Amino acid sequence: MEIPPSEGDLGITAFMDADHFDILAFVRRHEKKGDLRATAISLYTAVRDEIRYDPYRIEFSVHGMKASTTLNQGYGYCVAKAVVLAAALRAAGIPARLGFADVRNHLSTARMREVMGTDLFVYHGYVALFLTDRWIKVTPTFNRELCDRFGIQPLDFDGENDALLHPFDIQGREHMRYEKDHGLFQDLPVTRIIKESMKAYPQMMVYLEKGGAGGDFHAEAGGDSPG
Repeated sequence: MEIPPSEGDLGITAFMDADHFDILAFVRRHEKKGDLRATAISLYTAVRDEIRYDPYRIEFSVHGMKASTTLNQGYGYCVAKAVVLAAALRAAGIPARLGFADVRNHLSTARMREVMGTDLFVYHGYVALFLTDRWIKVTPTFNRELCDRFGIQPLDFDGENDALLHPFDIQGREHMRYEKDHGLFQDLPVTRIIKESMKAYPQMMVYLEKGGAGGDFHAEAGGDSPG
């Protein structure tokens, strides 16, 4: 039996500032009045495509990880984009939680794999939203433009089924594999994410502490292949 949502699944937090003017304006632009399912699809697609995936610019601070910050920057990595979607869904009246999992064969580039030193991405972020009396898991990570560069189909959400990452690319090669799920959270466990990231890829974390790992992920994707 599904665990029903609680008040916290619609709550405002330091990271999910669903009451921020820009989040509310974003929701107004994309919501479908009187239709929560259509609104969820629209918000998912907007976060996926209007916010560029960028794993090289990450700031692990309250301001840096706040939904309104990522929305206004127009870029973010998987966790930051999940925070935006969760905040937007809550602002639209749809209960939402953050989910995290360790994944392998994450969409990447040769330079990114070199910087990280591994193909295991710890605490990859996704969103669980409550529609039609059940929790549905979705990830708005990879924008359409980036998918085109990598030669994979963008991940669509139909409002009914989970939309996690593709197990195969369009050539049938294995693309993404979930290794371990860490469960769902009503707020961003940023301290835990930093701790596990330091263990998994200390070199990249040093780059981020100095202001970023450099590089243009979208440009790299144009000449690279998935995985």
